Amino acid sequence: MSELFHSVTLISDKCKGCINCIKRCPTEAIRVRNGKAHIISERCIDCGECIRICPHRAKQAIYDPLDVMFHYKYTVALPAPSLYGQFHNLDDVDIILNALLKMGFHAVFEVSKAAEIHSDCTRRLITENKLKKPIISSACPAVVRLIRVRFPELLENLLPLSAPIEIAASMARKEAMEKTGLKSEEIGIIFISPCAAKNSAVKNPFGILKSEVDHVVAISDVYPKLLSFMKEDEMEENLSDSGIIGVGWASSGGEAAGSLVENYLAADGIENVIKVLEDIEDEKFSDLDFIELNACSGGCVGGVLTVENPYVARARLKKLRKYLPVAVNHIGSTIPEEANLVCPIEPITVLPLSNNITEAMAKMAALEEIEKNFPALDCGSCGAPSCHALAEDTIRGIASEGDCIFRLREHINLLIEEMSMLDKFIPPPFRNTEGDTHDSKNNGEEPKK
Repeated sequence: MSELFHSVTLISDKCKGCINCIKRCPTEAIRVRNGKAHIISERCIDCGECIRICPHRAKQAIYDPLDVMFHYKYTVALPAPSLYGQFHNLDDVDIILNALLKMGFHAVFEVSKAAEIHSDCTRRLITENKLKKPIISSACPAVVRLIRVRFPELLENLLPLSAPIEIAASMARKEAMEKTGLKSEEIGIIFISPCAAKNSAVKNPFGILKSEVDHVVAISDVYPKLLSFMKEDEMEENLSDSGIIGVGWASSGGEAAGSLVENYLAADGIENVIKVLEDIEDEKFSDLDFIELNACSGGCVGGVLTVENPYVARARLKKLRKYLPVAVNHIGSTIPEEANLVCPIEPITVLPLSNNITEAMAKMAALEEIEKNFPALDCGSCGAPSCHALAEDTIRGIASEGDCIFRLREHINLLIEEMSMLDKFIPPPFRNTEGDTHDSKNNGEEPKK
């Protein structure tokens, strides 16, 4: 497997060596060594939790600058439905879509339109009853990468459909080529993203060979630019082409509701997602048809590249949807090719102890013995997120048992006792001064033990 791209990165100069990030990382992908945090690439899923929690802003998301829209002869904006929840008193999606054209894009293709197509495909697959249940949504790239890293046995439960942004990008490119006569490379498809994980999915797509998205820009960058163009009395075109189901994808539960099944579960927030995945492993949800999981609290509206409080944005979207039809887009007799995955989603191997099974088992046994020496507090003071992680790092040779402050304290106390016992064997002229004073106070007698 080629090296994974990560949109979450560390600014070492800003890092103060605190342990906030290592305690919140869901895949134990961060260590603090020599006063600085380090991200283990193979374990990172780009969920953005470290960006949220870092008090020093030492973690940041990588995405493209807005001027990439001027690098092509024709550019198409793909606004995520979560963009609509960022604006106060918005009652017409067309205000935003027209503002994007005034900002410099040549065309707009709503991701919410593709989301409705995705929902129709999901309903078709659930009705066919050929997939392993519970079916897990594959729309959130952070959740998919989490499954690939920590829950590979659940890969067969993933919904075999491309994410709405890929469906939208593929359809938008075809429309642009037909409309303009331009070549594919002359057309720029630019996704306006609420989260860092979407950029990682574009650079390292799963289930497809290559992403149709050329660039990913942040909602937080687009938002202030759009404000100056958002005037209702200057709207030129009716561009909105999606309804309640499509826009509903912006917040947790929207995708599941769009599937129109009764037996579903929707969970958001990475810690809740992990708990649900663990319960699926334990076969606690065998009666469910569909499970929607979002790494960000509140759903996509809670992404680290948004500007509004996710629950405020969620309330705004609920109000906005009152003015929309239920759905505008549907599939025909077959699932469109843009929605189908063309290759299996593979697990991500996370740093095995050894490629030799015998050696790996021996190291695992040694790891368990080392872990027994730790206090099982998982305090993080050693720079690892848990005692088990420190034991593993010790086996790998990148840490030592002495990194545990409790083991270090025990070692120091043992040294002090040994030094104290040695003191009586040292000739009086060379003994510790405090010891001589103590002797004089006891009239030269040996201090009682």
